[in-house]
Amino acid sequence: MISSFFGKTKPINYIVLAIFLFLFYAVHIYFGLNGQNIKEIIPIELFKFGVLLLLVFIINQIVKTEKVTDYNSYGMLFFVLLVVAFSEELALSKVLYANFFLLLALWRLLSVKSIRNVKHKIFDASLLIAIASLFSDWSLVFIILVFVVINMYDRNNFKNWLVPFVGLATIFILTFTILKVSDSLSFFEEHYQFSIGFLEVGSLAEIVNVKALLFYAIILVLSILVFVRLRNVGGGKLLLLRILFLAFVLAMIMTFMTPVDESPVLITFFPATVFVVNYFEEIKKPKLQEVVLILSIVLSTILFVVQLNR
Repeated sequence: MISSFFGKTKPINYIVLAIFLFLFYAVHIYFGLNGQNIKEIIPIELFKFGVLLLLVFIINQIVKTEKVTDYNSYGMLFFVLLVVAFSEELALSKVLYANFFLLLALWRLLSVKSIRNVKHKIFDASLLIAIASLFSDWSLVFIILVFVVINMYDRNNFKNWLVPFVGLATIFILTFTILKVSDSLSFFEEHYQFSIGFLEVGSLAEIVNVKALLFYAIILVLSILVFVRLRNVGGGKLLLLRILFLAFVLAMIMTFMTPVDESPVLITFFPATVFVVNYFEEIKKPKLQEVVLILSIVLSTILFVVQLNR
């Protein structure tokens, strides 16, 4: 049974998902060549696939260490299924790299709950967000999440409120120095446009496609249901889920700020996955869990095939 297999956390789960993701990624690359020489793009695509695998591994580690879901492999599974369903996102290399650093930043913010080395974790998260912004300018909106976490866990220490600015300044000073040496300071002006996509286009469809809108609607509904079910649970996990919900909302806002051909839907996948898994874990009937997983795999595969035929 699929549910019982991924209900455990063993190396075989990661290996199976890695093979599954590789097969879909290879098919995606093959049908997306458009006359390109496959030998020229293999190194870049292998690197991107490596980043994807690393994302899957990081998600598994976050689930294990921060306990945002139960101890299982469902987080990895649903993340991979979302990647397959939104395979068009794989063409956006900068979004993929931005997502990698934002996921690491989110991990550091979730770990603040231990109230140990708070300043170091805040600094790391701010620094990682600044690095992510070098790939996608609107990633800087996640700095709001840093201040929210400070307010949640250690608001009385005034120095904590200054640390995010130090983290941002560190990356931007280093970047400025490198660009100055290479005489490429125009990068800042060209990259940090902070364009407001929905004001620059004629319709919402040019910002977010119907598939993404349905995805957002489903996740918002599942989030509400999860919060309702956990309202009587201890504050620890509830606080973590609130942080992840805000991360989802900020990522969703990013997609409305950018044109559809640059839309960073991928950045919403991890927080969305956490809520999907939390809801899925509340299904007590094994047969129903099995049906849900099979339908999820079938649906993501269909969406993948439909995208290939466009």
